[in-house]
Amino acid sequence: MTTMDDSSTAFDDRQYSPAAQRNRGPLLDVLKAHLATGSRVLEIASGSGEHITYFAHNMPEHEFTPSDAQPAALASISAWRKRLYQAVPDARLQPPLALDVGQHPWPLAASSVDAMLCFNMIHIAPWQATLDLFDGAARHLTPQGWLLLYGPFSRNGVLKAESNAAFHQSLQARDCRWGVRDLEQEVLPAAREAGLVAADIIDMPANNLCVRLVRAS
Repeated sequence: MTTMDDSSTAFDDRQYSPAAQRNRGPLLDVLKAHLATGSRVLEIASGSGEHITYFAHNMPEHEFTPSDAQPAALASISAWRKRLYQAVPDARLQPPLALDVGQHPWPLAASSVDAMLCFNMIHIAPWQATLDLFDGAARHLTPQGWLLLYGPFSRNGVLKAESNAAFHQSLQARDCRWGVRDLEQEVLPAAREAGLVAADIIDMPANNLCVRLVRAS
């Protein structure tokens, strides 16, 4: 039986992320706990596409749409999508959208997304990208919809894990606009300003968090 992780016998555009292989299982558990049946799920900054193809493989009852701003990532997502359909013909994974959170408007209808996923993006982008993400989520989520962030965060100005502190320093060295964001001092206030409030803060492996933000009533 073909699986979507099988190595291709010829060159294709698939990219591979060891981190995605490690964290996709715990992330799948979070989605299974919170997605309503038949949800329309949009992933922002899908990167290699490994996360969303894994979710579509394991949850064919939901409709998943990947997106990214980079042509190489879009090619990788498309290649993973092709492999997915060889393994799971009834999967519901849409072709990837070319989407940059800073573009206006997004190529989506208003209030058309039940859940939005954004993993490991806000610390590897200027802060404006987070503000654009929250603005887009507020415009395109359904009234009961939610946005799930995943990655490292500091808490009330403190980075407790030495690995996250070192990661923050490495990000700042690469680009002074990047860095691990503070949940209470930066992320949640900006989310509230956009009309999103925290519903769940979930501890994840490797000193990461899942932060689920819902539209404020």
